[in-house]
Amino acid sequence: MAQQTNTNNNEAERLVGDYQVVQEQIRSSALQLEQLQMQKAELERAKEEVSGASGKVYISVGGVIVETDKAKALEDISSKAELTQVRIGSLTKQFNDIKTKEKQLGEKLTQMLGGKDTG
Repeated sequence: MAQQTNTNNNEAERLVGDYQVVQEQIRSSALQLEQLQMQKAELERAKEEVSGASGKVYISVGGVIVETDKAKALEDISSKAELTQVRIGSLTKQFNDIKTKEKQLGEKLTQMLGGKDTG
């Protein structure tokens, strides 16, 4: 009987640890997702500015600002926006998977701890 209680305690501790790791992953993913969404919004603003530009257009390349033509700048912005959108999609899927895992772990913990209270 004491052996089973000890095993249940170890399992509960493991689940709590796993739950905490998953919560940290959720926070990290949410932060990354927010940063990507801000980057996407910034790229949209840049696209609008370049589209409306009538003079010279400059881009930043490796910490150096160089002159480029409008079409090349728009192509570069669109390419970065596409890549950002792909990363947002991938990270959103990862975030949803982690949330599902968090829910499952929460349910296991609730069952395990609820079982102790009734026994």
